[in-house]
Amino acid sequence: MFSISSPDRFTLARWVFARALGAIFFCAFVSLGLQIRGLAGEHGIIPAQQFLDAAWNQLGAGALWQVPTLCWLNASDTMLVALCLSGVALSIALMCGVFPGLCALLLWALYLSLCWIATPFTNFQWDALLLETALAATLLFPWQWRPQWGRWRPAQQAGLWLLWWLVFRLMVESGAVKLSSHDATWLSLTALDYHFETQPLPLWTAWFASQIPDALLCLATFIMFVIELAAPLLIVAPRRWRHAGAWALIGLQVIILATGNYAFFNLLTITLCLSLFDDDGWPARLKSWVQIRILTTEAWTPLSTWLLGPVLALVFLVTVQPLLSSLGLVRRWPVPFSTLNEAVQPWMSLNGYGLFRVMTTSRHEISVEGSDDGVHWREYEFRWKPGDLNERPGLVAPHQPRLDWQMWFAALSNLQDNRWFVPFLVRLLEGSPEVLGLLRHDPFPSHPPRYIRAVVYDYHFTRFGDGHPGWWKRELLGLYCPPITLKNGRPTLAEPAPK
Repeated sequence: MFSISSPDRFTLARWVFARALGAIFFCAFVSLGLQIRGLAGEHGIIPAQQFLDAAWNQLGAGALWQVPTLCWLNASDTMLVALCLSGVALSIALMCGVFPGLCALLLWALYLSLCWIATPFTNFQWDALLLETALAATLLFPWQWRPQWGRWRPAQQAGLWLLWWLVFRLMVESGAVKLSSHDATWLSLTALDYHFETQPLPLWTAWFASQIPDALLCLATFIMFVIELAAPLLIVAPRRWRHAGAWALIGLQVIILATGNYAFFNLLTITLCLSLFDDDGWPARLKSWVQIRILTTEAWTPLSTWLLGPVLALVFLVTVQPLLSSLGLVRRWPVPFSTLNEAVQPWMSLNGYGLFRVMTTSRHEISVEGSDDGVHWREYEFRWKPGDLNERPGLVAPHQPRLDWQMWFAALSNLQDNRWFVPFLVRLLEGSPEVLGLLRHDPFPSHPPRYIRAVVYDYHFTRFGDGHPGWWKRELLGLYCPPITLKNGRPTLAEPAPK
């Protein structure tokens, strides 16, 4: 039976994990840095300063805890870009193994700041997963300028436990919520009949996957449940069984990667699974190459040993709540437990998970159109979300085009539920270069349109032999947002065009 009492057997996993986590943070900060001014800049969709002012007016000084961000110091475009560039620099330092523990903590603080300031475009589960991973990594990694990887202390052991607990919760909760939601497609094993077509940003390979016979898709759904619910149980099994469970989890992520664009989520999950391999589970050549660079002097950690117990207890008390709730074992928690959960929730670092709780069975796409006369409309082109019926779905991950993603969510509900949408249209009426930079094509290059509106289409993949030549076919459903125009700088419903 495997014993965690020999944590030094995971030295190589820790070394590789640090490099992989640095690479993922690099992708996350570069991706967000390319979009931050359009999302939260002074001329962005939801300006950072406007968001902070509203938070302060509503919460007072409590906003400093409820909205933890360094942008309370300064919310200018320069500050937003500086946070992203600092994240890129620290990511490179982590990949190079320079002060890995400190880098992980600083990366956590920077990314948390940006996640709050760019809401609702940064409210994805992988953003929270990255923050929770980074915070656990501050214990797992050494805290030296030239890190000493070979000798472990109790803090490093605690960090490894936290990562394993995170892998367990992530996968089990993702499987359990699909069942506890009582969604008919999951219970009948028909969810994959819809998934490839309705996922936010499918790859071109999803078109081919959607053509697979229903019986095979049903079998694949069953196998997915087995992996998500059973493989995590092997984490505490003997090493060969643990390795088998890790490979099953990694294989599932590779399959998801092959047909969809989920930013850095799949890569991060695979990275977490790497922590399950002890030193004997790595290729001999890699182990020999890394051992040359590993010293065995005493590691140092900023967290005293006597604090580890309370820290682990806090993490367990907070994170066990969504786990047991997803399993249907507890429906209502006592006030002290729920209060504790609410207190730490703003820091996005002790989370519950559960992707695709309910499978989307139809794909609605919002098309944004502008006009100079209210009669003739020209369509704005987004960079990655489906639009042109003949355009092949492309690969964009690990970059996440956050406006394109949010457009998918907006189409699942109505205009009133998406308060960012009208400000987005207003920026287009103003001709904001920062917001237009989030799009592929501006149909009004010389001047902003006078009117703008949004319409909804029902999209479907074409199928072999159905007579449609492109990748998609669509049907107009109606208006999502009626035509609006600017009067005295404020959005106003446009008067009907003369017939």
